[in-house]
Amino acid sequence: MKPLLDAAAEFAGLLAVVYAATVAAYFSVGAAVTLLNRRNPGRRIQRNRSGEGRRGIEIRQSMVSILVTSASLSIGLFAQMRHWTVLPLELSWWNALPLFLLCMLLFDAWFYAAHRLLHTRFLLRFHRSHHRTMAPTPWSNDAIGAVDTALCQGFYAVAPFFLPFPPLILIAHRAYDHVNGTLGHAGFEYFASRAARWPSPLLCTTYHDLHHSEFSCNYANFFSHLDRLFGTIHPRYDQTVADFEAGAPPVRLSARVPAATQP
Repeated sequence: MKPLLDAAAEFAGLLAVVYAATVAAYFSVGAAVTLLNRRNPGRRIQRNRSGEGRRGIEIRQSMVSILVTSASLSIGLFAQMRHWTVLPLELSWWNALPLFLLCMLLFDAWFYAAHRLLHTRFLLRFHRSHHRTMAPTPWSNDAIGAVDTALCQGFYAVAPFFLPFPPLILIAHRAYDHVNGTLGHAGFEYFASRAARWPSPLLCTTYHDLHHSEFSCNYANFFSHLDRLFGTIHPRYDQTVADFEAGAPPVRLSARVPAATQP
């Protein structure tokens, strides 16, 4: 009985650390992107629609969904600590980047499949609350229910049993995914470029913003190749990015208004 209680206490401690770190990241990254948005009103994607009024609701929802995400990561890490999984590779300078990229590719495939399932009539009821925000904000990323969070973020609990990802790769990926998700829900575009449209597989904020405004398109998380392959990419995505790239004002990082140029 004592070993079981010790294991439960160890897992609870790990979960508490992961949850606290994720909540801290949620508020710090969310506040930073919100500040950036305030300094760049001309980069709002949906000019006639704002989601800022739902911030309180989204923050409350996020505290629950972050717990589910943290539990998923904690399960994977705890299983590795207990040697219940395949033996993780030893992390080195030569394998860190390939392993991270592989983790991104596999997670993106998992996320795409789970996200499409959540848009079927059988599971949509679990995901519908996330789409009540048609113009997402930096606080929207984690404003989803427990079931759809478990489906989309369950990768971290399952992958270590089949793939030899070192714990630091899983942690780094989770941190990157959090920042990426916050920027993907920013509602303001800062990354429109040739690298975010065909033939590049990379995305910009407009990608997921179109998913919120149009609903049945752009299901992927990091890359566009699966949406392109299965015909679920928004038909005007590439042109929308090109138009934004051509017409958006420069990004302002400072609150100070630049001095007028002297003739």
